Amino acid sequence: MTLAKAAGQFTETEIDDEVVVMSLASGDFFSLTGSARAIWLALDAQPDRAGLIAALAAQFDADPAEIAGDVDAFLAQLNAARLLTGA
Repeated sequence: MTLAKAAGQFTETEIDDEVVVMSLASGDFFSLTGSARAIWLALDAQPDRAGLIAALAAQFDADPAEIAGDVDAFLAQLNAARLLTGA
């Protein structure tokens, strides 16, 4: 399954180590830092769950199995906010 940010559904800006995302549908703002920021940015280059987990495991020098739960939880949040397609 291909994952992608829901084009046209949000606006984003980077401020130092934070990405601020605003949902155009709801007007809600999301402040993404740490692993949430890393996952959001990695979605641009990794359009599938396995690739996303592998890239983040390499970036954080962590076990992919440990990262998978966090990735799945965050993808579910993005999907619930309608900021993601393909989840």
